[in-house]
Amino acid sequence: MTSTYLVWLEWPEKCFRVNAEALAVLRNLVPSGSRIVRAKTEAGFLRALPSATHVITWHFKKDWFPKAPALRLLATPAAGRELVPVEGPEGVKIHFGGFHGAAMAESVLALMLAWCRGVVASERLGLWPKIALSERCYRIAGTHAVILGYGKIGRAIGDRLSSLGVDVTGIRRGNIGELPSAAKTADWLVCVLPGDTGTTDIVDAKLLSMLPKRCVVLNVGRGNAIDESALAEALKKGRIAAALLDVWKREPLTPDSPLGRDDVPNVVRMPHAAAFYPGYVADCFRELASEGLLA
Repeated sequence: MTSTYLVWLEWPEKCFRVNAEALAVLRNLVPSGSRIVRAKTEAGFLRALPSATHVITWHFKKDWFPKAPALRLLATPAAGRELVPVEGPEGVKIHFGGFHGAAMAESVLALMLAWCRGVVASERLGLWPKIALSERCYRIAGTHAVILGYGKIGRAIGDRLSSLGVDVTGIRRGNIGELPSAAKTADWLVCVLPGDTGTTDIVDAKLLSMLPKRCVVLNVGRGNAIDESALAEALKKGRIAAALLDVWKREPLTPDSPLGRDDVPNVVRMPHAAAFYPGYVADCFRELASEGLLA
């Protein structure tokens, strides 16, 4: 039977949309004679769904499964579980992306270096802050990072940090009991959690109170993981050093968010951009091929 690869990857950010170059990569990865169908709208996607054996999409509703009797693979580039069901009918493999761990690791590293090497402070201290900056800079080597959410992306971040001399503690469901003791010596608390059951407000006032005053909180996972009011309060009172954040409970971030206010110090605000790069979609296809999912 000829396999049909249905691709519906439309998104506001250009790097997250499929294009001709990425489709050419996919063509070279699938078996000879296979069909590749690109859908640009939901209506077009649903029209093509009955013959699809492999679907690669940002969005999929659970009640669409009966419309796809030939489906063997449902894949999304995203690591998050919000837009695609985590379980499907018998015989349908569900795949969430992890290929973008390298890009997200670079984003985390960029934020950490910008903080500890004085880039953030320099921008806020005036035209020539040499003396003041000399009191703020330190080396990333020898610091301790606690990575909360040590799956495929968390491990990619941990590997990059370890290569620069950072001591890494990875926390996942199986060793969540180690989090309180690890937090007590953390220079960095890096959140890489999905937005599924059990992660909401895991970084709360109690956990924040365990962190040293020098600790910097980063979040590149999902915004629900952090109690934003508690984090804003900790920053205002100087209980932790800073927050470098790429994701938020409500997006886009607005001034009425607890962390969107001008009176909250030492916050670097990013617009959910940690995985931006031009080869994103092509790398999604390559990951699927490397895991044997395009056969």
